[in-house]
Amino acid sequence: MNVTDQRAVEAFPELGHLIALRNLGWRFLPPLVRNGVPVEVDGFWEWPGGWCDVIRVRDSSEALGLRMTGGRRPGVVWEYEGGMVDVVAALVSLPPPGERLAPRLVTAAAPRLWTPAEPLLQ
Repeated sequence: MNVTDQRAVEAFPELGHLIALRNLGWRFLPPLVRNGVPVEVDGFWEWPGGWCDVIRVRDSSEALGLRMTGGRRPGVVWEYEGGMVDVVAALVSLPPPGERLAPRLVTAAAPRLWTPAEPLLQ
């Protein structure tokens, strides 16, 4: 953990869970900022075959985790809402796609991920 990470965790201990995801290979988009204040952080893990696990954090008590199928029209096969620590724990405990106990049933159309090359819609 670098000095910036250490200072962030000292100020906000819950951030250690997002840093742990990043250290596992998760990638994070630039935070959504309003009036100079970060209001949302989005991260994702891409699986072989196009599957994707996603986390969206608005604060330590409001987070969302998703697993989405790959392809042109991705679908949601797993969703969990709760505190950030609980969502991170649920995401890391999901079996990899393709394993016998991994979720497969599409329950909803997946949201499109924002990427830095695209303008944000407010």
